[in-house]
Amino acid sequence: MAAQPKIVPLEGEIDLHVSPRITSTLNAAVNAKPRNLVIDMENVSYIDSSGLAVLIEVMQKVEKYGGKFALAGLQENVKPIFEIARLDQVFQIYPDVDSALSRE
Repeated sequence: MAAQPKIVPLEGEIDLHVSPRITSTLNAAVNAKPRNLVIDMENVSYIDSSGLAVLIEVMQKVEKYGGKFALAGLQENVKPIFEIARLDQVFQIYPDVDSALSRE
């Protein structure tokens, strides 16, 4: 039986000071090898390069075991950070968690 989808909500500003804690949280989620790992970004107001690096690393781990990784609910002020870095072409980004979960 496949593992249930895992939704990890993040919030606030994700920067160099917060990234290590987020790395631990996300690595714990990845260790359960969920078929779908959705990062709920609805309450994230800012993310810097260290936060982006954490997301890329986790996405690679999930893809390595054959899972699916998605970001959901990027705020309007966070989207450009992904677009400038061209990460909107790297990540599967959905408007909300429900639409991320309904993909197959």
